[in-house]
Amino acid sequence: MFPQAVFVGAFAQLIGGAAYIKDTLWGETKPNRVTWFLWMLAPYIGTAAAIFDGVSWAVLPVFMAGFVPMCVLFVSFINKNAYWKLGAFDYTCGLVSVLALVLWYITKEPVVAVIFAATADGLAALPTLSKAWSYPETETGAVYAATLFGALTSFLAIQMWAPSEYIFSAYLVFINSAILIAIYRKKFIPERITL
Repeated sequence: MFPQAVFVGAFAQLIGGAAYIKDTLWGETKPNRVTWFLWMLAPYIGTAAAIFDGVSWAVLPVFMAGFVPMCVLFVSFINKNAYWKLGAFDYTCGLVSVLALVLWYITKEPVVAVIFAATADGLAALPTLSKAWSYPETETGAVYAATLFGALTSFLAIQMWAPSEYIFSAYLVFINSAILIAIYRKKFIPERITL
């Protein structure tokens, strides 16, 4: 329908990412490096699988969903407040990401790779979602709003409506909406009044 919309979405993702990077450099935002590494890896798997399946520009927001975290990850090493916390959950997420690559290679099924990439990305998001819920001041909402917008633009560029073309974008809409709610819920929902 409107394939040019993905370029607007990609630009918005860059702007949102720049805001997150700035806040990370200034110590206002504290990214979890494991989450951001997996957020870089999973969209790249999804992008590769979609391209392999013949998807064209509709995959740009998914690619940007990996490119921005890559930039955040690199910048997080400059800020001493960024932390690397490995646990069983983080290893599980990494294993699922690698499994996505292996299954894609073995089965040659892009849809399988996209589903596993979205699953890995979602598992990687859970620690940040929990942190955003408990400590919203440690997150910058602009990057999630921009990624949400970018993912929405991908639906305007879909041509085939093949699962590999929309599954990861639909997931991005869901997870970024959830993180935004976690960050901003206290601003829009008043605290419970006790008598």
